[in-house]
Amino acid sequence: MTEKALRLGTRRSKLAMAQSGQVADAVSQVTGRPVELVEITTYGDVSREHLAQIGGAGVFVAALREALARGEVDFAVHSLKDLPTAQPDELVLAAIPEREDPRDVIIARDALKLTDLPRGARIGTGSPRRMAQLNAYARAHGMDIETVPIRGNVDTRIGYVTKGDLDAVVLAAAGLNRIGRSDEVTDFLSVDTVLPAPGQGALAIECAADDADLVAALAELDDPFTRAAVTAERSLLAALEAGCSAPVGALADLLDDGQSVKEMRLRGVVGTTDGSTLVQLSTTGPVPETHEAATALGRELATEMLAQGAAGLMGERAL
Repeated sequence: MTEKALRLGTRRSKLAMAQSGQVADAVSQVTGRPVELVEITTYGDVSREHLAQIGGAGVFVAALREALARGEVDFAVHSLKDLPTAQPDELVLAAIPEREDPRDVIIARDALKLTDLPRGARIGTGSPRRMAQLNAYARAHGMDIETVPIRGNVDTRIGYVTKGDLDAVVLAAAGLNRIGRSDEVTDFLSVDTVLPAPGQGALAIECAADDADLVAALAELDDPFTRAAVTAERSLLAALEAGCSAPVGALADLLDDGQSVKEMRLRGVVGTTDGSTLVQLSTTGPVPETHEAATALGRELATEMLAQGAAGLMGERAL
């Protein structure tokens, strides 16, 4: 008799279904059990309001977590950057698999790169973080751009460019890679130009904390370096008391000397959306070997950023 299928809760978007499908295959391999996708519509999927107005990216998570709590699904897959930093006691992040490319990219008309865009170019993004950094870059390099707030799935966003409404849109490299559309990218934005969102490119696999067997099985998919990096990034976000939609960028990367990984560098940025003011700092320390050490790295950098005036740049601070 075949074992009962595990139920994986996922959002219905093409991207969510693609990444959940990849996780389902991996979970099947480690558990030997079939995995079925359970599609769940979230408030973030049906609302047309801008994310900042409806509570940030966390609106994509609530419905999945409610389905977990009610026992309608056994585990759920989230884009880690959508997860609020506070973790409910009854749920556990059982696995954070190896991260995809964390960078942002642009898809522009006529295959243009960021630096080739004409004066007055209109660039679409729904992210205050991207707006702040793109506008700051433009100011520093004598470019004249206009950032335009947009929402919608990948097709909708790219459609703004192909229809001629916008000159370019900004998207995450990881999402395009997962749905097989990275060949449409016209420019990869260096993390020195635009720091990604905390956790960008990483997935979170969440299940009930009291399901010890499932927690142990899912843990086989965990990548310790990715977990340490995103824990530090999310700790920075939490210590700045900023929500998922605040203009905060963070990236922890591993520094190696050619032979082995020696240290972790954490970079953070917060700025006004017009790019007139940015606080951008970094710190480097030993690769964190515990959750507490990774959290401490993020808190330490947040403290320095707050001392430099970061709090005043985030608009409404999350309560």
